[in-house]
Amino acid sequence: MAAAIAGDAETDLTLPISDDLDDNGFPASPPTAATTSSFADDFYRSGIDWSSLQAPPSHRRRPAAGTIETVCGPLVQKNLFQAWGIEKPPREEAAQGAPVGARASSSSPSPSPSGAWPGRKRRWGGSDENGASRKPVACPFYKKIPGTPFTVDAFRYGAVEGCSAYFLSHFHCDHYGGLTKKWCRGPIYCTALTARLVKMLLSIDSAYVCPLELDTEYVIDGVKVTFLEANHCPGAALIHFRLSDGKTYLHTGDFRASKSMQLHPLLQTGRISLLYLDTTYCNPKYKFPPQEDVIDFVVRTAQRYLKKQPKTLIVVGAYSIGKENVYLAISQALEVPIYTDASRRRILHSFGWPDLSKRISSCNQSSPLHVLPLASLQHENLKKYLETLDQRFLAVLAFRPTGWTFSEAAGKELDLIKPSSRGRVTIYGVPYSEHSSFSELRDFLKFLRPQKVIPTVNVGNAANRDKMQAYFREWLKST
Repeated sequence: MAAAIAGDAETDLTLPISDDLDDNGFPASPPTAATTSSFADDFYRSGIDWSSLQAPPSHRRRPAAGTIETVCGPLVQKNLFQAWGIEKPPREEAAQGAPVGARASSSSPSPSPSGAWPGRKRRWGGSDENGASRKPVACPFYKKIPGTPFTVDAFRYGAVEGCSAYFLSHFHCDHYGGLTKKWCRGPIYCTALTARLVKMLLSIDSAYVCPLELDTEYVIDGVKVTFLEANHCPGAALIHFRLSDGKTYLHTGDFRASKSMQLHPLLQTGRISLLYLDTTYCNPKYKFPPQEDVIDFVVRTAQRYLKKQPKTLIVVGAYSIGKENVYLAISQALEVPIYTDASRRRILHSFGWPDLSKRISSCNQSSPLHVLPLASLQHENLKKYLETLDQRFLAVLAFRPTGWTFSEAAGKELDLIKPSSRGRVTIYGVPYSEHSSFSELRDFLKFLRPQKVIPTVNVGNAANRDKMQAYFREWLKST
């Protein structure tokens, strides 16, 4: 789960593999461990002790001044004002690649005659600034499902040894990162909506894309696999694995836990052997209000501002996908269409949601409701954007719906949120999160009672790992 601005900016984790780990992402010491024990043995012995996974300093370059950087391949916008028609945008090359797939059969799609997927070579890390070659980028153990030939959200590590099926939890670029149109390493299993996005936006060969329906059990390489609704972004799924020996694993990808999840038959029966948990907000300071309450606040605020100044432009910030429920609710309440650029319109229409599709407009003058990239919601940007609309609007009211805007001072009292105003532009940060809050994580674990928990976010330093382990022990000690 690497950080990504326009993909899923609520997730903030970059976890390079240190030199102390072997090619499987395991501690290299003792040196005989990798050869004298199985992957599953190493995995279970590690438990939730992450002490060996030290993340070295990041070497990512800062984006040039005046640009907004993303890591979403063809969705990159190097200059927002180009997207607003002030300059002609440079032609971007389409990104990323493809798998081969059958729907859930008793085995994965047929490999090449040699018995291995074409191009099954380890991806090397290239060279550093001095031209010295780096070691291969290893797939971390926590992206592998033990006892299976499966990985989850592990596309940036080249051909993962022993992997015959690659699972994609959802279409945010910190999860699909590494997929290119040259992909040929194996089938990609994902939801039908995610499959459409993978083919449409990354130019993946459809032969490699294997869409699976929610709440339907499939048998893949002898493992029973079921996708469950993740309550994150459109197409996001929890992935439930049941092995032939009775072990069950649940990978949450990114999710917002809810009481309705506890009603799912797969989670009510049996006990989860291992839980891979989205721990984006595993910190007691994050106490999000319900999503419905935040949406209600946003709608009421928009109505109030429009009553004061009918020529107010309402702007909602969003990722490439996600936050749709916020601007759809505004559109329904105000009875106005939703304007966004051609790239986002194409994505939204691909969802196949009639009530959303019928509200989308291609004319920026036709509606007081516009959707813009979340990272662009800054005062100066919005001031310039307003100037491009030929005085159709006199003021801007913008909403930044993300959990990172949560304030302990306001807490769940949304009316205590103080907007940032400058000139004709007002920006509200509202704690609409599509990840679980601390209390929601606690309630989910207390209900699920997993035997082991592997946190997947914010594991880059020992202090965070130790805190999370302490929380898990506390939550599970009475189960």
